[in-house]
Amino acid sequence: MRKNVTLWVLQGLLAALFLFAGVMKLVLPIEAMAGPVALPGLLLRFIGVCEALGAIGLVLPGLFRIHRELTPLAALGLTIIMTGATVITIMGGAVAPAVVPFIVGVLAASVAYGRARSAQLTLA
Repeated sequence: MRKNVTLWVLQGLLAALFLFAGVMKLVLPIEAMAGPVALPGLLLRFIGVCEALGAIGLVLPGLFRIHRELTPLAALGLTIIMTGATVITIMGGAVAPAVVPFIVGVLAASVAYGRARSAQLTLA
């Protein structure tokens, strides 16, 4: 029970973070999102869509109790995005700021692992 509550809190926080980040990548001008490593505008928009959909995938399947197996997949996809964000941040020459996407990626991986384990238990 305690593990389930912890996962739900983590999913809610990550969903809020990724929904905000994804929507910002969709509404801000491309020039405003320029970072130390130049990324194509379409790639930034694609990442924004993936983050927003991943945020939705973290919470809606569990809330509606439909296709709960999608939650660990959404968390895994967000983990992949955060791995890329960590690498790109380091490529930009700044190692210290890479800690934030790394930690967010680890948290998303924890959700993926925790929900995949609980999905296996209910299927067995």
